[in-house]
Amino acid sequence: MRHLADLDRAALAEGLAAAGADGWLLYEFRGVNPVSLRLLGVKPGTRRLFVYLPKDGAPVAIAHKIELQPLADFPGEVVGYARWEDLHSALARVVAGRTVAMEVSRLDAVPYLDRVPHGVVELLESLGGRVVSSAPLVTTFTARWSAAEADDHRAAAEAIAEVAKLVMAHAVAHGGRGLSESQVQAMVIEGIERAGFVVDPGHLPIIGFGPNAANPHYEPVAGQDRQLGPDEVVLIDLFAGRTLSSVFADQTWMGFSGRAVPEEVARVWTVVRDARDAALATVWDAARQKRPLRGFEVDQAARSIIERAGYGEFFVHRTGHSIDRDLHGSGPHCDNYETRDDRVMMPGVGFSVEPGIYLPGRFGVRSEVNVFWAPGGPVATPAEHQRDLILP
Repeated sequence: MRHLADLDRAALAEGLAAAGADGWLLYEFRGVNPVSLRLLGVKPGTRRLFVYLPKDGAPVAIAHKIELQPLADFPGEVVGYARWEDLHSALARVVAGRTVAMEVSRLDAVPYLDRVPHGVVELLESLGGRVVSSAPLVTTFTARWSAAEADDHRAAAEAIAEVAKLVMAHAVAHGGRGLSESQVQAMVIEGIERAGFVVDPGHLPIIGFGPNAANPHYEPVAGQDRQLGPDEVVLIDLFAGRTLSSVFADQTWMGFSGRAVPEEVARVWTVVRDARDAALATVWDAARQKRPLRGFEVDQAARSIIERAGYGEFFVHRTGHSIDRDLHGSGPHCDNYETRDDRVMMPGVGFSVEPGIYLPGRFGVRSEVNVFWAPGGPVATPAEHQRDLILP
């Protein structure tokens, strides 16, 4: 926990002011709160751990006496407990009469932030504390990329874009020749690894042909997957990074295994592409105007394009997700559909923009790029966005 000693106190004070809190109370138990794990740099424990980061003064850790070893270099006071009465007494000393920020979301509005059990909140309130959301702190301290992570992401983004285009060109040229989704998936993985990047073995590329492309989270299974026929939509969703712990790039590319694209396929592609570009324009406009941009605004910009085109009921997921050291990160999502994410996109965060239209049993189309809000303004990756379907 040595890095807590180097915590940016000015940023902490600013985040606490935005949250309306006196301090940030981190809670962890059996891996329930990835925000705490990341910030504290600890592994999931078997007993409850609380760490209080006040606006002023040294941090306070409250940990079970059999799990004090991870706190050996803690830059503050460590209070050990064994009995539940000891725990309650230690917590009361920290929270009584204070407002503390925690990973909660009122009415579970943003479940990706809502990490602290309701019973813990009830306990703290019974001890005289008041609990508010730590949303601005989470974005500041766990979702922002370092300069090195941004460089790694950009390199990965350009590399996997080239892999996607090469594999897609090969796939659409072989429609009707027995090429399977699993075979294309293996080609994507091989291309990524050859370029010097890694794929999460528990989260493999998504390859969907024809009607399978209409399932947003479809996963091909060898022997049960589809072979590509002529005149079918092809979806490749791929993600990779320099290491499993670095910031990944996440993209979706579209192709068609025929030279004459049907009118409806062309129309759906155009609508999705325009929705993607509308979302990006909203981000750039906010940056130029130097106004706060909230996640739901990005979603609404893309969704309005799709709804006006008559495909609103077939856009069944949010426009984008936070990206940090987790592919689906802890920062603001581009979402006014599954949730209304009103968290502010701030410099240093990254996220995907990936609107889609999915016509069950027929075909689906998604176009995905990423955005990093660099110090000088937002930057989209890869540098070249897909403008047209990739054809044989």
